[in-house]
Amino acid sequence: MSNPLGDITTNPLETKADLQKAFRQLVYPLKPHYSAGRARLKLGVTGVHYGPAIAEMEGFSRVLWGIVPLLAGGAEDELWDICLDGIRSGTDPEHTEYWGAVADYDQRLVEMAAFGFALSLIPERIWGPLNEQERSNLYEWLNQINTHPCYDCNWLFFNVLVNMGFHKAGLPYDAEQLERNLRRIDDFYLSKGWYSDGVGGHIDYYVPFALHYYGLLYAKLMGNEDPERARVFKERAGEFAGEFLQWFAPDGSALPYGRSLTYRFAQSAFWGALAYAEVDVLSYGVIKGLVLRNLRWWFQQPIFDAEGVLTIGYAYPNLVMAENYNSPGSPYWSLKSFLPLALPEDHPFWLAEELPLPELEELSVQRPAHLVICRQASTGHLVAFNSGHLTTNEHTHTSAKYEKFAYSTAFGFSVPRSEWGLAQGAFDSMLALSEGSDNLFRVRRMSEVSQIEDNVLFSKWKPWSDVEVQTWVVAGLPWHIRIHRVHTSRVLEAAEGGFTLKLEPELQEITPAGETGIGAICSQGRSEVRNLLGYEQAELIRPHTNTNVLQPRTSIPTLRTTLAPGMHWLVAAIYGEPNGAIEAAPQEPPAEQLKVSVGDREITITTSNGKNMVITLDK
Repeated sequence: MSNPLGDITTNPLETKADLQKAFRQLVYPLKPHYSAGRARLKLGVTGVHYGPAIAEMEGFSRVLWGIVPLLAGGAEDELWDICLDGIRSGTDPEHTEYWGAVADYDQRLVEMAAFGFALSLIPERIWGPLNEQERSNLYEWLNQINTHPCYDCNWLFFNVLVNMGFHKAGLPYDAEQLERNLRRIDDFYLSKGWYSDGVGGHIDYYVPFALHYYGLLYAKLMGNEDPERARVFKERAGEFAGEFLQWFAPDGSALPYGRSLTYRFAQSAFWGALAYAEVDVLSYGVIKGLVLRNLRWWFQQPIFDAEGVLTIGYAYPNLVMAENYNSPGSPYWSLKSFLPLALPEDHPFWLAEELPLPELEELSVQRPAHLVICRQASTGHLVAFNSGHLTTNEHTHTSAKYEKFAYSTAFGFSVPRSEWGLAQGAFDSMLALSEGSDNLFRVRRMSEVSQIEDNVLFSKWKPWSDVEVQTWVVAGLPWHIRIHRVHTSRVLEAAEGGFTLKLEPELQEITPAGETGIGAICSQGRSEVRNLLGYEQAELIRPHTNTNVLQPRTSIPTLRTTLAPGMHWLVAAIYGEPNGAIEAAPQEPPAEQLKVSVGDREITITTSNGKNMVITLDK
């Protein structure tokens, strides 16, 4: 079905009018899917842990993240009448589409934040048209959030936004709970602008598109009432901006890393919030470029179904990589990136000339996030090297999303279909271990030690209670080195995976002469692994389909060996470079970038800054 507003892939995304049109191109295909009472959006039949009724309410609410800024910025849209009808139906206890009484830790508590957002930005548009009974219904339904707990993470901001909305609309609100939640959120703060998603939680996109995003909304809207906290939120966001810049490539793509990747272009929501809160840390031209390039990149990906509805997945429809909380309407949380629509035409954001990324360091050490980010100016490729985490969670594919040694904008990362064998496991950028010949592989999930020194990342992890792995990753591009010291009490099969490469008819295998190693070249680029110590064979694994977040069919250059009980050193050089530079790919790891000297009782690494790091074998 063609979109009456035209193909979104041809939208130049240069002006405010272009962004308004893009919003309509995204949401107009939803119109046929609203329920009779307009309170629900049924966009598919795939399951979600909170069930279809709440999922349909979620679909309804997520449209608000885009249409509220649209209206706040002075535009009109007939879709708002549909939204108002849905609000009337969904909050009416007598209506068949009533959204219902909520429970503790309920998904509907998440969705209430969008209504608090609306009450804060456009109270006259959401509150004004309702009659007395309809207002009472809306207030009573939302006020349930003050009697039910939210999870102790970014969820606390949902209560903050609802109470902020009540306050801005002149309604009774729970000031004590609002303050308590803001104080608790402050406990999540780490340093250099970084939060964790709850105490001891992971550091991922929930930092920019949730914790900072909501904090900047609060700073903008509550600056008069709470000036000191507003100042702190802006100051932290400004500091974080310098770090988060490193997550974006020149072409507009951003780092695939962590969970909730199906929210896609919510990746750039932070930049719009930075402009909305008028945090003076980057030029508006740079911020504008970050937002618009990211949207352009996303709109070139096959992320829509035949009707123009966003699908679950990342760069293509993919349920394999999804979380248990991803419903058919979940991807529309990405509309948070449309916050700049709330800015007037004459705002500096819209008047500024779009600028490219500023010149950035080739290496960025981001210790709070457990990452070292390397970028290659000649190709625009960036890779985040990961030292591992001291905690874990129960979300889907946690090891794949948080514990791989490297995450690449060019090659993405893969998630397993199963742990049976290397093809089902799709173990790119990981050391996978199985016991003997049982073919069930384990990887790093949680580390006992995680450290970063310069461009060397270290972790100690135990895939079994009697197997200890110490891992050093020497970050660099296009080559990097991985070193593992494995102490095992059992026979193990070991497999070291390089970067994932698109599987296509033109793919060419590479076998280095006289060495144990393998690689491949295709239109996507070049990926290669070389044995430096300990590996006995190499092969190009062809994983099961739909395991990689960027490409549905892939290959993984992989080194393999068998480890008897005892102590072993495994050292590999890993190469990855996207298209545009593959013809000039070096045949050997450049000595000035990476060097490993192996002695009888020690390994010496020469790092990219010329320092020597000596790893000594215990007696």
